Amino acid sequence: MGKIRITQVKSAIDRTKRQKNTLKALGLKKINQTVEHTPTPQILGMVAKVAHLIVTEQA
Repeated sequence: MGKIRITQVKSAIDRTKRQKNTLKALGLKKINQTVEHTPTPQILGMVAKVAHLIVTEQA
């Protein structure tokens, strides 16, 4: 199983508390910060909830 690279491209300012917590759970704190995760169903669900704030790619 590969990895996915997740990069935050938009700010969490003026977003709901739930979206901010989702970004935090993914390990994202700043714009242009990148993290790598194994694509488990939980991670993919979080990615879907904040898809408008991030960019994903295969690592």
